[in-house]
Amino acid sequence: MRALRLGLFLAGAAGLAGLLAWAFVDLPAFGEGRSVYASVVDRVALPERKAPNAVTTVVFDVRGLDTLLEEAILFAAAAGVAMLLRDAHEGETAARRDAVRSDAVRALGMLLAPFALVLGLYTIAHGHLTPGGGFQGGVVVAAAVVLVYVAGRGDAFDRIAPTSAWDAVEGAGVGAFVVVGLCGLTAGGQYLENVFPLGVRGALAAAGTIPVLSWSAGIAVAAAFVLLFREFLDQLRDEES
Repeated sequence: MRALRLGLFLAGAAGLAGLLAWAFVDLPAFGEGRSVYASVVDRVALPERKAPNAVTTVVFDVRGLDTLLEEAILFAAAAGVAMLLRDAHEGETAARRDAVRSDAVRALGMLLAPFALVLGLYTIAHGHLTPGGGFQGGVVVAAAVVLVYVAGRGDAFDRIAPTSAWDAVEGAGVGAFVVVGLCGLTAGGQYLENVFPLGVRGALAAAGTIPVLSWSAGIAVAAAFVLLFREFLDQLRDEES
């Protein structure tokens, strides 16, 4: 049986390697993209959406429905982990402590945590202007919360990352994305159509629905990663107790 599984793996890996090699050989030279859609986005992102970052324009406008489905997948993944790992007696788990004995780790972590939080919020807010956006910024915000546990004590992390609160935050992030999409239908357009005021190019309040959707994604992503870390941490604590 092991030989059969190994043979199936090698056959699949060989086929995948061949497809990857074929794809790499046919790649265009750097800076010579052939995509018609990329050219269209490059023409409309700035004049029609007032968003200098064309990548964020694609993610939260041109293919916004696809992004909503990606966010739903992350939501389902976090919910699935919670269903599998969440302890029915969370109060007993939260009462334990995880002290950090290294002063250097404590000092560095507490120094980096607020910096990471500000960087994450900046990345989300400026996603339509500079490289970044809700998905990237949400991960950085979650890292800031996790740094509190790494550098401090388990009780400090428990106070800022209660499961019930972050569950609500994640649901609010996903729900906001859905509601913004319904605004397009309410205005007589299509779902997720950009119907908010576009504002002035280069401003934080510009680009219509793009920054709003970026914030909703950032909130949902940050909450999902904090919840995933919390569930795995509680599982580890249970095993060690």
